[in-house]
Amino acid sequence: MQFAQPTIALVFALLLQLAGLTFVVAQDHYIRQQDRVYLLATVGFALLLVFQNLLDYRLPFISGNPFWFTLVAWVGYVVRPIILACFLQIIQEDRWPWILCFINAGIYSLSFGSTLVVWYDPDGSFHRGPLGYCCHVVSFVLLVWLILKIRERYTHEGMGLHSIALPLLITGFIAVGTFMDSYFSFSVPVSMLTVAIVTSCVFYYIWLHEQFIREHEEELQAQQRIRIMMSQIQPHFLFNTLSTIQALCLMDPAKAADTVGKFGQYLRQNIDSLNQPDLILFEKELEYTKIYADIEQIRFPNINVEYDIQDTHFGIPALSLQPLVENAIRHGVRGRQEGRILVTTRLEGDAHVLKIQDNGKGFDVAAAMAADSSHIGMRNVMERIEKMTGGSVTIDSRIGEGTDITVRIPVRKE
Repeated sequence: MQFAQPTIALVFALLLQLAGLTFVVAQDHYIRQQDRVYLLATVGFALLLVFQNLLDYRLPFISGNPFWFTLVAWVGYVVRPIILACFLQIIQEDRWPWILCFINAGIYSLSFGSTLVVWYDPDGSFHRGPLGYCCHVVSFVLLVWLILKIRERYTHEGMGLHSIALPLLITGFIAVGTFMDSYFSFSVPVSMLTVAIVTSCVFYYIWLHEQFIREHEEELQAQQRIRIMMSQIQPHFLFNTLSTIQALCLMDPAKAADTVGKFGQYLRQNIDSLNQPDLILFEKELEYTKIYADIEQIRFPNINVEYDIQDTHFGIPALSLQPLVENAIRHGVRGRQEGRILVTTRLEGDAHVLKIQDNGKGFDVAAAMAADSSHIGMRNVMERIEKMTGGSVTIDSRIGEGTDITVRIPVRKE
């Protein structure tokens, strides 16, 4: 009996999916080597399952030996739980899924020479014994186990139910495929369950790839936070502050003690910022900025930092206002006889507007944004505000007159 054209088209489509999946998994640099092995193993077993289905369909027409019928069936019943076990290993390595697969394979091995599990008449008629649903039970257990492990892992990481929507859909594919094969009398070369499993392999890879990218981006953000912190704790600032405290110890011990307390708060806030991947309240960032400005004003009494704060109900990336004020001091007003910095906030329409204005010497904005300039703190702030808030930063600097920096952060719709 020859395969019909729709069957050939279906098999061709499944083989194309598996071939494409093999290629992208092998090339995906986000995937860990061990996970890549498990993914490629699922592709291999899914491919074996397709050919097992085809052989199971053709065998009654080319053989009358019950042994070959049983062997082909044994392959199908053993491979299906193994694919689910591979899915599980990527989420969390555990030996128990393999133990279940081993027990399942052992039980179906009883089909050779007994009627306990599955058996065939010489004409190829299929019969199911008292243990014939072992594969279904083991697969169901592994599916539930998979969902629970995924839920446990991503709930622990603070992610919502949306993070497991695709795995739940995969479970639905497999359940529907099993139901259709069991309750409808389809006589097709490739079972609905096999189609569901192949499709699930593709969807599972897509879901895993999204998770791998998310984890990779989180690592990059953590590294960026470390770089930002290190860029703010400048060695010259540390040394100069310690020298200032040393001098105050002799001239004004009380002020020295106060400065040490502020300096300790400054360092602690820098370290705490490493654990702030999200936005923080503007009030907290303002408090931290005032500590930095107070320390600098001790060293440079000619500097006056003023605040006109009329809007505080918005979030801002940690360590964003302070670098802008630091830039105004270091590159602007420090050399002025009467240096002045004004920090203002306003709610203007649909945006929170933060301004840092100074009467410093000004600078070339294009040169300051260059990769090798000394304004790295400002560039980091601009990038993070744009990425994390959807806001914008504009700089208007006039040589010899001063600089105005305007930050616009869109109002969040609750």
